[in-house]
Amino acid sequence: MATTTKKVLRMTFNNSSGNVVTITLPEPKASLTAAQIEAVMDQIITKNIFLTAGGELVSKRDVKIIDTTTDDLFDQPVI
Repeated sequence: MATTTKKVLRMTFNNSSGNVVTITLPEPKASLTAAQIEAVMDQIITKNIFLTAGGELVSKRDVKIIDTTTDDLFDQPVI
């Protein structure tokens, strides 16, 4: 049995069709600040880096760092 921990940075945007678009990045630096993340999100929007099925990204919606811990309760038998 093992325990694993994982962190991801989840940036959420609105596109020109009004749909929600999420970009998830693994293992963000512990020293990241909200201001730094928002500045990157602004650059993504300004430079039109991503084009979605619903059009370009037009505004920031949310940003979160998500930390999950998983406890594996089953060890598969070795054959």
